[in-house]
Amino acid sequence: MLALGTGLPDFELPQVTGGRLSSSSLDQRPVLLMVLCAHCPFVKHVEPEITRLDHDFSNAVQLVGVSSNSLITHPQDGPEQLAEQARHHGWSFPYLLDEQQTLARALRAACTPEFYLFSPDSEGLQSLRYRGQLDDSRPGNDQPLDGRDLRAALEAVLTGSLVNPDQTASVGCNVKWNPGHEPEWFG
Repeated sequence: MLALGTGLPDFELPQVTGGRLSSSSLDQRPVLLMVLCAHCPFVKHVEPEITRLDHDFSNAVQLVGVSSNSLITHPQDGPEQLAEQARHHGWSFPYLLDEQQTLARALRAACTPEFYLFSPDSEGLQSLRYRGQLDDSRPGNDQPLDGRDLRAALEAVLTGSLVNPDQTASVGCNVKWNPGHEPEWFG
């Protein structure tokens, strides 16, 4: 798991709707990186709350979706399917394709969905404040899908409060690594 206080990884990746986005093009607002994909039932379960987060926080926070699943083993997570997912839910945030899985490795991503909230530190560098679950809701467990954990972290960052360091890891489908290129810490 990526340590709190770690800086935002450098990246430059294609957007599923065309163009590219780099970490250097982001401004000083907090950044929420969301490791997503199109096929995972855990992601499908939280899509409505991601849509609400986009609506509620897109002016104050830079939301960025990223899909890092192997297109060799999971072509259903290709750019066309990701673009359709974003269009279907009305997502306004950039959705990146991490085909070489470099950002997923830098984040030490384990599953989809997974959330990483960065905000500027005292030197103005984006620093990790939260990494973990959206809330306790899972497919079929009857817990409310309300984004409680992530929303608390977002509110803390936006009000200049400390984010609770007691953070629950995300649960979902494991990141589908390119065959033969699984990271040494995975598994």
